[in-house]
Amino acid sequence: MDDTDLRFLRRAVELAEEALKHEDEPFGSVLVSADGEVLAEDRNRIAAGDATRHPEFALARWSAEHMTPADRAGATVYTSGEHCPMCAAAHGWVGLGRIVYASSSEQLTGWLQSLGASPSPVSTLPIHDVAPNVVVEGPVEELAVQVRELHHRYHGRG
Repeated sequence: MDDTDLRFLRRAVELAEEALKHEDEPFGSVLVSADGEVLAEDRNRIAAGDATRHPEFALARWSAEHMTPADRAGATVYTSGEHCPMCAAAHGWVGLGRIVYASSSEQLTGWLQSLGASPSPVSTLPIHDVAPNVVVEGPVEELAVQVRELHHRYHGRG
């Protein structure tokens, strides 16, 4: 992981904060081409009632509509939190490349437990259990601390 990766991860965390400002759970993601161009970005949009409106899922769909298979394979998704099983599956199905995340699903599960928040309605699985051929890097502790604070704010404890 290099300074470029950290810059894109910081943007994903900014998008997570933007989600929080819109009363959504704090998740954000950025899709970057092999040559470093930001192609698309999104934040969580579940507050309206559709629990599938995760940014990673939206970027997978966007990539399927706008990128060739070769371009998808060379792209990287930077995200504030490790993909859930739904998003990991979408990522794998459309053939996106690397995933870099700031905080892990294991960390999130611990944070939610410590806050007394409701657990995820689906099993928490590492990305490799869902999409075994995807290159994955994370977590990044300095950014995970920021993501933790966003989740504390969302769940009303910080």
